[in-house]
Amino acid sequence: MESVIQTAVQPRAARAAALPWSLVALLLGSTSIVVGLLWDISWHMSIGRDTFWTPAHMAIYLGGVLAGISGGWLALRTTFRGTPEERAVAVRFWGFQAPLGAWVAIWGALAMLVSAPFDDWWHNAYGLDVKIISPPHAVLALGMIGIQIGAMLLALAWQNRAPEGRARPLELAFVYAAGVILLMVATFLSEYVYPNDQHGALFYKVTGAVFPALLVAVARASRLRWAATLAAASYMSIALVMVWVLPLFPAQPMLAPINNPIDHMVPPLFPMLLVVPALAIDLVFLLTGRKGKRSRVWLAPVLAAAFVAVLFVTQWSFSAFQLSPASRNRLFAGDMQWSYSRSPNAYRHEFWDAEEDPVTPRKMGRAWVLATAASLVGLGWGSYMARVQR
Repeated sequence: MESVIQTAVQPRAARAAALPWSLVALLLGSTSIVVGLLWDISWHMSIGRDTFWTPAHMAIYLGGVLAGISGGWLALRTTFRGTPEERAVAVRFWGFQAPLGAWVAIWGALAMLVSAPFDDWWHNAYGLDVKIISPPHAVLALGMIGIQIGAMLLALAWQNRAPEGRARPLELAFVYAAGVILLMVATFLSEYVYPNDQHGALFYKVTGAVFPALLVAVARASRLRWAATLAAASYMSIALVMVWVLPLFPAQPMLAPINNPIDHMVPPLFPMLLVVPALAIDLVFLLTGRKGKRSRVWLAPVLAAAFVAVLFVTQWSFSAFQLSPASRNRLFAGDMQWSYSRSPNAYRHEFWDAEEDPVTPRKMGRAWVLATAASLVGLGWGSYMARVQR
């Protein structure tokens, strides 16, 4: 069936290798969501009090609107004006036809829009959130991730149908979409990835259990040789823009207690140097010759070992630098990521779990086991994505 579909759409794919506006809109929406999320977190850490109509919230919901418009337009166009070739690679739902990525994005947009009045009611009923993941925020988070996965699936399907050598914009769109998801995941894991956590074993277990799945999947599914590296570079680029731009805006805390007087927006954490272990993953695929082929199970522990070892060497040293006086500048934003409620004590410049949860060979072995499981997931997921046509 896949060969029939690919043969049917090959001529049109050759003409449509450039980025369609619907995919551009979906990528912009996906980016707006993660930018708005980081902005909103900074708002709570810098100002505290907010309303539904803050600029950060508008950036998040703009992403949902763009996703809904682009996905809805694709569904209407494919259903009523689509060619036989386009309908052959569409997914039917309630009588309408659209690419799978468009349906996932539409679902994400609907979940986000439903969460908006739910969140407004929640705040009016219960006041400020005690925890980040309240029920309306959980619905919102699922919607945001749905839109970002939809953007990745849409770029992926068009990449897979386009002829070799004529789909470079689509290939880059796919790895960029994956980079946005990496940033989203890193944001949700921020509680575990502070520089202060990176001399403790839990940091390597958490990162090993999560990040190899996406990096390996991207490297396996993409036609680009350095796909995982490019995805990690996309993650770092967006994060760095937020680290450098947010402190340019003035801010004043509006809720007590104010233990850390600040006069600017608090930047997010300086991104992890995931580009280095991602490069190691790409090199493993290159050296083993498994790129573009069905990868076997034996590759998972090799990929996991490369990820954990390179991440350990990279972040162990870089986190020590981040806690040192040398990083306390606008470039590295050292000592700038603390909210107005956090007292400026010595704990900011110390490793928190270095003694209670030290890095030992046994604990790093557990991190490798978790990373192996994540790599297995990535290999399976990537093999599936390499065959996606719809």
